[in-house]
Amino acid sequence: MALALLLPGYQYSADRPLLHYAGGVFEKHGWAARAVRWPTLLPHRHDDLAGWNRELAAYVHLHVGRVLDGETDPRIALIGKSMGAYAASLAADRSLPAVWLTPVLRDTGLPADLRRATAPFLLLGSTGDPSWDPELARDLGRPFHEAEVADHSLEIAGDPVRSVDILREMTVAMDEFVSGL
Repeated sequence: MALALLLPGYQYSADRPLLHYAGGVFEKHGWAARAVRWPTLLPHRHDDLAGWNRELAAYVHLHVGRVLDGETDPRIALIGKSMGAYAASLAADRSLPAVWLTPVLRDTGLPADLRRATAPFLLLGSTGDPSWDPELARDLGRPFHEAEVADHSLEIAGDPVRSVDILREMTVAMDEFVSGL
């Protein structure tokens, strides 16, 4: 069996569209998909953004590490939305394939974790998201899909039709990636 773990963001649950459809894509390709729920209160946001991001990364590493330590499936993939993408350090350490949805690529240690990854991963982001770094995404030399002007949820405020189009584009990109795992 193969297991895909859905890792939520700070304010983006596994029930929201990006993670919901990511789970569906993995299931379509024979994986079981399971949402991880954060077991305790998340670190409170504060003015030191770099410090807060380090706290979130440590939180994700601790909790996802515990989940992974308890898993027996021989094949595990991670799908992380924003904060959930801080699990890239674990993916790199354990050679796990991954899909990273709107990872925080600016002013964090996440790019270093992505650079040392040996398993395949896919990045999904948007030029309208201040945490996305298009140049870095290209420089990593890995597959990525980039929307234009969408926000951190990969949506366009006031334009639900275009937002659904972006969701479809991202889901197609995930489907193509997972079909190759």
